[in-house]
Amino acid sequence: MMEAAIFLLLPATLAALVGVAVYAMRTGQLMRHLEQMLEDAIQGRFTETQYDESRVSRLEAMLGRFLSASVLSRSQLEADRQALKETIGDISHQTKTPIANMLLYTQLLQEQELSPEVRDLAVQINMQGEKLDQLIQALVKVSRLETGVIALSPEQSEVIPLLEELERSYAPSAQAKGIILYVPGDAAFSACFDPKWTAEALGNILDNAIKYTPPGGQVSVSCQKYELFCRIDVSDTGPGIPEEEQANIFQRFYRGRQVRQADGVGIGLYLSRQIIAGEGGYVKVQSTPGRGSTFSVFLPV
Repeated sequence: MMEAAIFLLLPATLAALVGVAVYAMRTGQLMRHLEQMLEDAIQGRFTETQYDESRVSRLEAMLGRFLSASVLSRSQLEADRQALKETIGDISHQTKTPIANMLLYTQLLQEQELSPEVRDLAVQINMQGEKLDQLIQALVKVSRLETGVIALSPEQSEVIPLLEELERSYAPSAQAKGIILYVPGDAAFSACFDPKWTAEALGNILDNAIKYTPPGGQVSVSCQKYELFCRIDVSDTGPGIPEEEQANIFQRFYRGRQVRQADGVGIGLYLSRQIIAGEGGYVKVQSTPGRGSTFSVFLPV
């Protein structure tokens, strides 16, 4: 009796095993096909085909429609980015010559024999022209960074050559203002950063320190290495920043109450933070009104 029962159950067992095998095979084919669709979409070569829902799962068809829409969105995004890149280039190109001519003409005008009133006006025109040029150049840099037109390329580099380059660039302005500028030259630190754009970021911070420190003050740069970051401090003996303003100074076009009369467009610190963040680092500020400020740039080791 038992042998007869086993004999009767054997066909049903074999049929179940075959069913399981067929299901596993179809599932495997479906998963491989879905994986290929995703891989094609990632590589940017996905194209929608005609699906027969009688043999292809509804999930596969829905995924195909979603990926088609994603590829279309990516293409539109690339087109918009290219158009913005061309617009930024046009703005930079079209404004460069008129501003340069305006500055040249005002400089030539100042060399002439002018009445004190007219000479003052020529000086003001020149100052505003330089301010406009700085603003446009800063906006172009920010726009290129934010839209990905300019790609940061961090690489393992020594920090001291970067600081020495900054010292050579800003020592004349510090000396002209009677400010002591100290930059270390003996710390063998290295970090991962884009030399050109990190010089831009630190230069903005150092320029602010010199600009807002009164004559006879001091601006110093120091380095310290941690396990994950290299820290670069730019300290000054300027007026300091009130605590309620410290959260706002990295915003675009923000000017603190105490420095609104000084030259500047209020975009340098914003650009510095964007650059350092793009390299995987960050910027902090510590300041006490009347005791100066310290901006700390943390670059990944």
